[in-house]
This record gives sequence, structure tokens and C-alpha cells, in this order.
Amino acid sequence: MKKAILSLSQKCSLVFCIFFFGFCAFSPFSPLYAVDIFIHYDVGLGNKITIRGDSTSLNWSKGLSTSWQKENVWFISLPENNFEFKPLINDQVWSLGENYQALPQNETIHIYPSFRALAGTLVTIPQFHSPTLNNQRDLVIYLPPSYYENLSKSYPVLYMHDGQNIFDSRTSFGGVEWQVDETLDRLIEEGKVPEVIVVGAYNTGASRILEYTPTLDAKYGGGQGEKYLDFLEKELIPYCNENYRTKKGAENTFLAGSSLGGLISFYAGWTRPHVFGRIACLSSSFWWNEENLTQKVENAPLSQEKIKIYLDFGKQENTGEQSERMFRALEKKGYQLEKNLFYYVDPNGGHNEASWAARLHIPLKFLLQD
Repeated sequence: MKKAILSLSQKCSLVFCIFFFGFCAFSPFSPLYAVDIFIHYDVGLGNKITIRGDSTSLNWSKGLSTSWQKENVWFISLPENNFEFKPLINDQVWSLGENYQALPQNETIHIYPSFRALAGTLVTIPQFHSPTLNNQRDLVIYLPPSYYENLSKSYPVLYMHDGQNIFDSRTSFGGVEWQVDETLDRLIEEGKVPEVIVVGAYNTGASRILEYTPTLDAKYGGGQGEKYLDFLEKELIPYCNENYRTKKGAENTFLAGSSLGGLISFYAGWTRPHVFGRIACLSSSFWWNEENLTQKVENAPLSQEKIKIYLDFGKQENTGEQSERMFRALEKKGYQLEKNLFYYVDPNGGHNEASWAARLHIPLKFLLQD
């Protein structure tokens, strides 16, 4: 059998090819590492968008110009990746919030910055009627700072129970509110969470126990939680999706509440993970119906679809033992701390609005951050 013999020129060509393609595969300047950045923002006639950053092509002192495209999109392509950047108006006005990241896996990045608004807006929808529950309740909706500034941007949505308690001390139980809007404005400005729409649905007073409990308790009654969740899934969420610029799907739909609101939030996430992808359960009433919900978790198969779950309780209340049991049950089902499970014990927390307001930033960060 004859062996192939390469000439000197062929050997040189082979070495060059190996070197060249190896360089292309690993060089940060290779097209394989390029990133296309699309900045969605109406900057106004005569203005432009630049970007600054910490890549080889960028610096934080002077920006690179981007090119305008149709529908108020500004575009730039960079022959590298794995860096942070920020857009500016006319290379003078910085975008608000945290730096944007171009990660190694990113080939295309779409961002929707804001440059002016520092506070969200509250909108009230009075007497929102539910055919499912045959009642009505007020809604208070927090629209994030950029909502009216950047009309191209859509947002995930956090639905919260006991809506009269979360924004306004005048309607809140005991005159103490959760300060959801103030806390979100601060976290967004500091770049610690992305923007989100919050929908606060009032409870209806006498029907609160009925609606916030998934099963019948021998002492307290209740047990119409399924109907209440039908109201959320089939009436409230479609209304918000139709009337506001929302991101759809369970990965963008969150639910939060405290006490019985924490109980029904957990039940919603556990039984309807296709609707609610992330839930926050503060001082939850897992004692309800002899801890029936915890027993369901303990007896559930390991293949249960996993969502992001936040649990907590305060040392000054009596829900700790039940919360601990639920936490251990979730761990046995494969939930992992800091990944899809967060468990917090507030050393000074009581079962009240002031305590939930004081630690609200913790579940917000866990729910909203990826």
C-alpha cells in the first residue's frame, strides 16, 4: 500500500490551514464570536444612539455610533463578545438601570432602554367584574418607569393578592402598606431587578377565606381556591394581556401573597405551573386543613415540574414549623436553594404588613432576576 507523501509546499499549506481555522475558532475577533445589538428606542428627530462598554471595540469614555433602522431600532455589530455595555443619547445621556451584558452565547441582543423616567405609574381599575366568582373587586396596576417612555417594550407581570395592602396606606389593613411601588422604583434605578408590571387584585372582604383556600377546613370553611385561580387564569390575565404590553407565558407570569395569600400562591404554582412560573409565599398559612397542601407535596412524584419558589416566615409569628416542613418537602422533591428555591427566616418579622414590606426586596430580587 502506497503512503501519501506531501511536498514542502503542501505541508506549509496544511500547517497554515490548521493555524488559520484554529485561530478563527478561538479568537475573540472571529465572526463566531460576533454579536449584533439592536436598541429599540425612539430618540427623536436629529438625535442618535451611541454605546459605550468594556470590550476591545468599546470604552467607557467615548461611544460608538449605531445606525438607524426602520421602526426606531438602532443597530451595531461588534466582532467580539463577553462584555458589558450601555447605550447613550447623543453620547451624553446614559440609559437607566444596570449595564447590559453580551455573553458568549449571545449572537443577537435586543434591548429596550429608558433614559428619563425614574418612577412607575399607578392605574386603578374600579369594580373589575368576575363572571366566574360572580363578584367584583378593584385592581391597582403598577406600570414601570419606562412604560410610557419606551413604547416598544413589553414586561413580565407580577400578580399580587390583597391588592389594597400593597400600594396605598389609606386602603391598607392597619394603615400600613407594602410599598411595592417605592421598593420597585428603587431596585430598578439601582439596576438590581428588571422592570415589571404589578397587578394588585383587591380581596373582597367576606369572600377572602373562600377564595384564598384550596380545600375545605373543618373549622374555618373555605375551599373555593380553584374558582379563584380560574378567575386569575381565564379572566384577569387575559384582560391584562389585552390592555397592557405584557410578556406572555409562565416564564413571565408571577404570583405573590402573604398568609392565606401565600397559601393560594403556592397552590397556584404547584397545580398550574403552565400559568405561573414563579411564586412568592410570605408567612404562608400552610397549617390550613391540617397541612393538607404540604402532604400533597410530600406525596407528589419526583417528576413534578419545577418552578421558582420563594418561602419565608418571621420569628415573631407562629408559621415557622409549617413553613419549615414545606421547605423540607420541596428539597426532597429536588428543589435546590438559590436555583429554584429561596428560603428566608426573618429574625424580627411578625405576621403583619410592616414585616412583609421590610423584606419585600428579597422575594422581588429572587422572582425577577435570572
